[in-house]
Amino acid sequence: MKNSRDRILTSHAGSLPRPDALIEANRAREPGRATDEHRFQEQLRSAVVEVVRRQREIGLDVPGDGEYGKSMGHRVNYRAWWSYSFQRLGGLELGQQGLYDMPERRSRPGEVVLTSFGDRRDRRRFAAAYADPDSGVSTGPRASRWPVCVAPLTYTGGEAIAADIANFKAGLLAAGVDEGFMTSIAPGSASRIANAHYKSDEEFLFACADAMREEYRAIVDAGLILQLDDPAIAENWDMINPEPTADDYRKFSMVRVEALNHAIRGLPEDRIRFHLCWGSWHGPHTTDIPLRDIVDVMLAVRCGAYSFEAGNVRHEHEWRVWQDVELPAGKLILPGVVSHATNVVEHPELVAERIARFASVVGKERVIASTDCGLGGRVHPEIAWAKLGSLTQGAALATRQLWG
Repeated sequence: MKNSRDRILTSHAGSLPRPDALIEANRAREPGRATDEHRFQEQLRSAVVEVVRRQREIGLDVPGDGEYGKSMGHRVNYRAWWSYSFQRLGGLELGQQGLYDMPERRSRPGEVVLTSFGDRRDRRRFAAAYADPDSGVSTGPRASRWPVCVAPLTYTGGEAIAADIANFKAGLLAAGVDEGFMTSIAPGSASRIANAHYKSDEEFLFACADAMREEYRAIVDAGLILQLDDPAIAENWDMINPEPTADDYRKFSMVRVEALNHAIRGLPEDRIRFHLCWGSWHGPHTTDIPLRDIVDVMLAVRCGAYSFEAGNVRHEHEWRVWQDVELPAGKLILPGVVSHATNVVEHPELVAERIARFASVVGKERVIASTDCGLGGRVHPEIAWAKLGSLTQGAALATRQLWG
């Protein structure tokens, strides 16, 4: 994995705006509609090649495939970063409820369980805002039906991940880029669905880890950087009622880290980065858990780099955590220095200031400037690309300030 040896390198967190033609082509693949699969794959390859070219043109050092191979959902309408795995796991079938509508569960001291998505504490605190379609507050589309595990989990996405890899490598080759990253969902986030087969949530979690390991290995074996997306490590906090103690939550979260480390065992740490966020929906986020309370959980993941929100105004101040927490030797960080949570395009000088803060506490060579979360679907495409431009311009300013 590259590091900022002589300048601040740049990357992003994964999802990028999809072109209208690709969105429409995905819609045409809905069940019951005739489609030319060969033609679709040609469109997908062309779109991936173009998005890599555009990232290279804008100055990003470590591009991604924009998550273009992760459909917004063939069967139901919800977010690609998570839902794509439901089409790559065997043993699932659609249930009759969405996670927003599932019966509420309650935690007890020493026994932490997730409640339904609709019972988030942030949603309860700002119920009127979340219910108002004109408030600007959103959680994204809800699925009327949600997958349920009804049989042993297996990985069925071999052809899909092979196509993703081939398309991305074609894009990297065409753009003359020698390093790129591809995202994949971590077991702790992928397993947040109903389980009607395994004896316990933990058994289900580790079964998910074993299944998804095949995708992780495919990405690393292809010579790409694997990014493990695991918002659950931070986001689950808001989905537990009543609010647990920080110690109980860390114990609950460490099981998910253990499952992830089980899934990536034997894979080279310096080819893996881990992405943590507090959920990318547009909302107040007043019930987010502080980074300080879970930074040790994040650092327990056996990887080479850690990506996290740092431009989001709810978490920007938390760069100071690294004044007290030592980043393990040989590890890198990818702090978000532009945010998905606002339409305001960050000024390059602010981006440079944010980068310099982290450089001052962990060392400039160990910082890769990134985005808080995926920009695709969260801000208008025109704004998303402007933010990436500001990111690279800010990194150039920071380079001049830090290296002279």
